[in-house]
Amino acid sequence: MESSFVKDNPLLLPLNKEKTVYDGFITVQERDFRLRILLPPDREVKRARLHCCWQLKHLLHGYEHVVKQRQQQSPDLVTFILELKTVLEVGLKSRHECRSIPPPQYYAQLISEMETLGWGKLLYIDTEFRTLRLNAEDSSGRQHILNIKLKSKHPVEAPECSADLPVPLAITWTPQSTLEQLHSQFLLLLESLTEFWDILDEIDSKTWILEPEKPSRSDTMRRIAIGNNTSIKVEVDPRHPKMLPECCLLGAEHAVTPLRNKLNGNMHLWNPDSSVLYNLRDVLEMEFPSPATHEKSSFSVECGICYSYRLEDAIPNQVCNDPRCGQPFHQACLYEWLRALPSSRQSFSIVFGECPYCSKPITVKMAAQKS
Repeated sequence: MESSFVKDNPLLLPLNKEKTVYDGFITVQERDFRLRILLPPDREVKRARLHCCWQLKHLLHGYEHVVKQRQQQSPDLVTFILELKTVLEVGLKSRHECRSIPPPQYYAQLISEMETLGWGKLLYIDTEFRTLRLNAEDSSGRQHILNIKLKSKHPVEAPECSADLPVPLAITWTPQSTLEQLHSQFLLLLESLTEFWDILDEIDSKTWILEPEKPSRSDTMRRIAIGNNTSIKVEVDPRHPKMLPECCLLGAEHAVTPLRNKLNGNMHLWNPDSSVLYNLRDVLEMEFPSPATHEKSSFSVECGICYSYRLEDAIPNQVCNDPRCGQPFHQACLYEWLRALPSSRQSFSIVFGECPYCSKPITVKMAAQKS
């Protein structure tokens, strides 16, 4: 046991004959940490006291309860030191970026690149000078943010970049690249998406959007209110925004069927030179309710079971098909309601039952299981 301890920890040595005091270093991932261990006379590990260097304390911050637990469970010092090293390896892995402090040239390079780019474009930089947020404005005046996480070997290593976009952010980077070139690539990508955002902005401003509640620049879907618990969900292609989008009509069958027939019968009228909204008006032969003509409360009908409009991120999307009823429900609410009724039956993923309001036949797909 002693030989194994010395072999695994050659820098951690006993300071007395009783071997109740150990001082020195433990090595984890080629890094040495100063440690002093004070054992009781019976050398019980669970009653030992540890004195750590500040680096070790910093690394073990948040893991104190784990170390205490391992100390109580370890039968001897060899086992405990092995357990302590395991905890340290986890801590080092989670603090990977903290291991390598950039050289002075890193900071000089970063300041030089920011002076070239312009400090006015810098929205944020963290205290480690690793994470940056740069502002960018497209030709329509929309403001965008480019998130950059620099590596310690910048510019040799490519940075991690992210932004609120409907397409992947593909950046070309070489060891000679700069933040200014990165920003320019981002602007070019924004310009390629300008028409897509123009089309969605028109839809957002001239119709009532049911989903998403607060659209982001990466959202490609809009659920547009039509009326009478009826809506249309459109999925716009960011690369071909004026082409016929994927459409799905939602609502009671008696209200949706005429609109579906118009959509299928008038697809040939779709004009790629016009916007999606104007094409939808022509194809469906209707005017969409807008903020100028209708209140949103006209379409925000509460669920007939939970009496709320928004359940987490979902809105009522199941409607009774009886024209005299037309009560909307959340899918999850209706599913749970029907499942609790002894008269309901299930076939595969469909539950068949009666409308809670009018007792007419109603069906709902099985609610998706949350992981």
